[in-house]
Amino acid sequence: MLGILQFIQQVLSTPAIFVGLIALLGLLLQRQDMQTCIKGTIKTILGFIVLNAGADVVQASIIPFGNLFQAAFHVEGVVPNNEAITSVALNSFAVQTASIFALGMCANIVLARFSRLKYIFLTGHHALYMSCLISIIMSISGLTGAKMILAGALLLGLLMSVFPALMQPTIEEVTGDDSLALGHFGSGCYWLSAQIGKLFGKKEDTTTTEDIHFPTTLSFLRENTISIALAMFLCYIVVAGAAVFTAPAEATEILGADNWVLFSIIKSITFSAGIYIVLSGVRMLINEIVPAFKGISEKLVPNAKPALDCPIVFPFAPNAVLIGFFCSFVGGIVSLAVLALMGNAGLAVAIILPGAVLHFFCGATAGVCGNARGGLKGCIAGAFVHGVVATFLIAWMYPVLSSLGFANTTFSDTDFTLVGIVFGNLTKIVSGDVLLGIIIVLFLLPIIYNLVFGKKEVKQQN
Repeated sequence: MLGILQFIQQVLSTPAIFVGLIALLGLLLQRQDMQTCIKGTIKTILGFIVLNAGADVVQASIIPFGNLFQAAFHVEGVVPNNEAITSVALNSFAVQTASIFALGMCANIVLARFSRLKYIFLTGHHALYMSCLISIIMSISGLTGAKMILAGALLLGLLMSVFPALMQPTIEEVTGDDSLALGHFGSGCYWLSAQIGKLFGKKEDTTTTEDIHFPTTLSFLRENTISIALAMFLCYIVVAGAAVFTAPAEATEILGADNWVLFSIIKSITFSAGIYIVLSGVRMLINEIVPAFKGISEKLVPNAKPALDCPIVFPFAPNAVLIGFFCSFVGGIVSLAVLALMGNAGLAVAIILPGAVLHFFCGATAGVCGNARGGLKGCIAGAFVHGVVATFLIAWMYPVLSSLGFANTTFSDTDFTLVGIVFGNLTKIVSGDVLLGIIIVLFLLPIIYNLVFGKKEVKQQN
């Protein structure tokens, strides 16, 4: 029995397999033939693996950039990274995290079935990270055992439904239809970026990032892979050069035996290749998961939408992806300077370093959302504000985790920090049992609302 449970846990915690099973379920509910089911399932898994492979390539090429930046400008502080903090925290909260993760997905399906929050959150690794954060918060509140897992699962299920709902109007603007949702825990700042974009007028009255015109002699820059590689090379060559001349020992440790110019060229082109792979995986995944999901929508959860990882928006505005990353990174640097000044003034604040992974994936998504609402200006402003707000939220949440001994790293994306700040501070003023009661009420509210007002609307229609 234990072996079966462990197998189920491994299946649920393997995102590609989990998403493939969701696609298979959808195809079976549509009573598709065996060939279609096999092809759709394998291509869904393949698309997800290709997407993740591209993300790994991007991450492997962007992390040295962050390390060189720290070496070049002699800054020390906390590096926000979801994977790092989760790997450390799982040493103490592995069982709790796994239990909350599995039951939380069930809670997400319950909400999608019985409330108006019709979103199935399919970004498994982000759900796992959030499960880990919730486990930490529940332990701070004093909850243990079944109560801890129940509170954590209900809270996770609620978050997996609420954040996609928050982003859906913007995602419709980005994609042009209502078939997809965003399942990524950076939604708070994506939403904020879209609202900032609105300040620059209607999209049809503004120049978007995709309307940028290049002179004839620079027409090759219209190829996204070329423009991304060149832009990243300029950033790499400046930062790597500064590191080589100001901190040669640290730079050598990062660069190894490679010449810093050659290193910059290879990493820049590798970064662009990673983006290309990500976009290919996204297209394959969308082409398979959306049709397959109709079965689930029609049979199990009427009108449900698959909530997928943030790279699903990248193909809709490739220029905004690059601009969003740069502007968000600049926002992170500005925030770093402000936090350093606050520290020098005697204020006890954590110095948050600009994490390249955070500012690329989340900053790029914020840029796409800002562009959808306010064009090029909305992209620039929204992504910059993302970099600033994300950094200060991380600094604000850091004491919650550092009090338990998790030092030098923390969760990065906006929704993690918002949940950590709100519920982490809530544990200081209420007992664990009261917190459990609050979470149960919050979880039931969307269901009760739908039961009450749904019946009224049916009567009015009749």
